[in-house]
Amino acid sequence: MSDSARTAGGSVPAPLGLTEDRPVYVVGGGPGGLAVAASLRERGVRAVVLEKSGDVGASWRRHYDRLHLHTTRRWSALPGLALPRRFGRWVARDDMVRYLEKYVEHHELEVVTGVEVSRIDRAPDSTGWQLTASGGRVLTGRAVVVATGFNHTPRLPDWSGRDGFTGDLVHAAEYRDAAPYAGRDVLVVGIGNTGAEIAVDLVEGGASRVRIAVRTAPHIVRRSTAGWPAQANGVLARRLPVRLVDRAAGAMTRFAVPDLTGHGLPRPDTGLYTRARQGAIPVQDVGLIDAVKRGRVVPVAAVESFDGDAVVLAGGERITPDAVIAATGYRQALEGLVGHLDVLDARGRPVVHGARTPRQAPGLYFTGFTNPISGMLRELALDAGKIAKKLAHEG
Repeated sequence: MSDSARTAGGSVPAPLGLTEDRPVYVVGGGPGGLAVAASLRERGVRAVVLEKSGDVGASWRRHYDRLHLHTTRRWSALPGLALPRRFGRWVARDDMVRYLEKYVEHHELEVVTGVEVSRIDRAPDSTGWQLTASGGRVLTGRAVVVATGFNHTPRLPDWSGRDGFTGDLVHAAEYRDAAPYAGRDVLVVGIGNTGAEIAVDLVEGGASRVRIAVRTAPHIVRRSTAGWPAQANGVLARRLPVRLVDRAAGAMTRFAVPDLTGHGLPRPDTGLYTRARQGAIPVQDVGLIDAVKRGRVVPVAAVESFDGDAVVLAGGERITPDAVIAATGYRQALEGLVGHLDVLDARGRPVVHGARTPRQAPGLYFTGFTNPISGMLRELALDAGKIAKKLAHEG
C-alpha cells in the first residue's frame, strides 16, 4: 500500500463516502488498531491507520515459528470478520497474519504504511490533535487512538557483566526456531508463556540441555480441560470476586496439573486471579508440564549476573550455558510519543484505556496496553466497539 499521507494539511485522501477533513488517526496497524479502524468505518467515521513498518501485523510476523494463539478461534476474531474454521481451534501465527491482511481488504481500511509517528500534541487551535511523523509530516486529526502494542520494544535487563558474556545472548524477540540451538546447552530466562513455549520448542528441536530461570513460580493451567478452554475461565473470572476465583482456580489446578515442586517448580502462594490482576498471566501448558516432569526442561533460580562464560544465579550457583534466550518481556515505549502529556502511570502504561480518555487529554484513546486473563484479542475487539461508539456520538 502506497504512502499517500500529505506533509501539508495533515490529511490523507478520503475514500468515497467518508469526507471528514480531520479524520481519526489510529497509530499502529496491529489487531487493536485495525479493529478500531473497522469499527469506526462501520459507524461512518473516517479512520486512517498509520503503521511504521511495511505491513500490517508487524509484531505477529516477527513471532517464533511454532506460535499458536492461546485463545480460541471463536474469541480471537476482530469485529466484522470471523476467523476461518479451517484455521483450527488454536490459530497459528502465519494464519493470523493472513487474517489481518484479509481484514484490511474486507473492511476497505485506510492504512498508510511506512509512516512512524514520533510525537502527539494538542492541535494549535485546541480542537484536535497534531501528530509529528516521519518524512516531515505534520498531521491533524480530531482524535487519536494509540494502538502501538503491548509487546513493542524488547526489554533486556541490565545484568551486571552482561556485555562480557562469551556465549550467545538474545532476547526472545529474536528467536524463530530451535535449529540454531540443536546440540547446545541453552538457558531460557523467564517462565511466562513465551519462555515456557520456547523451552519446549528447544527440547523438541534437539537442544542438548534446556534450563529455565524462574524468579517467581507461575500458575500453570491446561490450555483446555475436557474440551473446556482456559480462556473461558478467564472470561468468567472478570465478572466474579477475586477471592472466589482464586479458590476455584486453585481447586481446578490441583485437579488438572500435577505438583511439580519436586522438579523445582512449586505451586505459587498467591492466587491465580490475584496474580493476573497484578499483570502475571498464567502459563498455558503446551508441553512444559511433561518436559519438566521428564527432566527435559530443568527449572533453576533467577539470573543475577554474568561473569565471562558463566551465568550467576540467585544463591550463587554458576552455570555455563552455550546460549541464553531472555524471555524478559517488553516495554510499551510510549514516553516519547505521549510522555509529555501526563497520561502514563509509573510503569509507562496509559492511565486509562478503551473508551475512556485522560481528563487532561480528551480525544486521546489507548487500546491494547493491558494483558487480560480473558484474552487480549477478545478485549481489543470489545474496546474497538466502545471507542467507535463514543467517537461516532461525539462527531
